[in-house]
Order: sequence, then C-alpha cells, then structure tokens
Amino acid sequence: MRQRLGSLIFTTFLFVSTAAFAVVVLLCAWRPFATRYAVARAWARTELAALRWLCGLDYVVEGQERVPPGQHISVWKHSSTFETIAQVLVFPPQAWVLKRELMWIPVVGWATHFMRPIAINRSAGAAAVNQVVEQGTARLESGLWVLVFPEGTRVPVGTTRRFGVSSGLLAINTGRSLVPVAHDAGLYWARRGLLKRRGTIRIVIGPPIPSAGRDARDITEQAKAWIDAKVAELGA
Repeated sequence: MRQRLGSLIFTTFLFVSTAAFAVVVLLCAWRPFATRYAVARAWARTELAALRWLCGLDYVVEGQERVPPGQHISVWKHSSTFETIAQVLVFPPQAWVLKRELMWIPVVGWATHFMRPIAINRSAGAAAVNQVVEQGTARLESGLWVLVFPEGTRVPVGTTRRFGVSSGLLAINTGRSLVPVAHDAGLYWARRGLLKRRGTIRIVIGPPIPSAGRDARDITEQAKAWIDAKVAELGA
C-alpha cells in the first residue's frame, strides 16, 4: 500500500513539475541552448530525486568510461519512461529523436520544440529516415549528440522489436559511432501501470561501434545484439 501511495504521489509530481519546468524553458527560449539544456538537466535531477525519495527507486550507471570524446549517436533500449529522463544526465547534451505528436502537447510540447529535437512522423517511412539523417547530421556538427530509441516505441520487458536503420545511416553518413545502452528499468517502472518498485536500476553503456567502412544495417544489428544480450543478462 505504501509503495502504491508513493507511486501515485510521484506520478502526480512528475506531471506537475514537468509542466513547471517546461514553462521555465519557454521563458528561456531566447537564451542560448546551453541554458535551456541546463534547465532540462535540473528537471531530470528533480524527477530522479523524487523517484528515489518517494518510491525508493535509484539508479547506477556502468561503463561511463566508454563514452567516447566528440559527438556520436546513443541508441537506447526503450521499455520505460525512466530512460527518457535519465538520458539527460548520462550523456553530454543530446538532440532527441522523437515522434512529432509529442510536440503537440500543450506547454510541454512547446518547450520541447526549443530543445532542438528531431521530431519525425513515424508513418512516413523513408522520409522519416532521411529526416533523421539530415537533421541528425546538422545536430552532430553543431556539437550535440543524437539520441535514438531504435525500437521506435516502448516495449514490454522480455520482448524486443526490429531496430530501425536510421541511427546506422546517420553514423555512416557522419563517420560517428553508435554507443549502445542497455538497462533494466522496465522491471521497476513498467511502460504501463502506476506502480514503481523499490530497487536500483542498472544502466549499462556498451563499447562504441565504429562506422568507418561498415554497412548501416550491419552496425545497427551489432548494436541490437549487444543490447539484447545485456538486457537478458540484467534479467529484463
């Protein structure tokens, strides 16, 4: 009962505080991007602190030393809302590949617009892939990383989906690396449902996958194989 109550309070806090931080981003819209991203990081720290205090759910990051210098593409397992928050703190500033419908959410979506995301129409097929490559190249050249959830949507624990090839094409086009990220967040914060379980989420950063002389599907499948194997090792 206590865990459910804490989860309910946290979920309410998440919605209210996210809207409040979105207002701050909108007020900072005229300021440099670094200022807006600092607000995003303050938001992430606030949410994860509340998650730890209200739900007893913490996290650890393993493999931080594997993050290469420069700007690259991080590809994450997507099974929870947790990783959409934590990624802001785990990697250098990133441009997020996300579905364009999120941009239509009042206040929060408007603020997201100023975070330089790559907002795609997932039903657009090749056009969406081309958008990721074109805009992702521009973001990388401007000094940002690019974040991709290659499964395209949150998937239940114990399952996986075919990875989209856009991250691999972006890596090939720019000569950057893919950095795979696995975690077991879905065991503690399911993609649906209110309850957040007590424990410690493990985020594991994998070895960078170079793109030079490689095929886009090949490096994407290599990232998928590493993520799937690590997720299975984590029991998720």
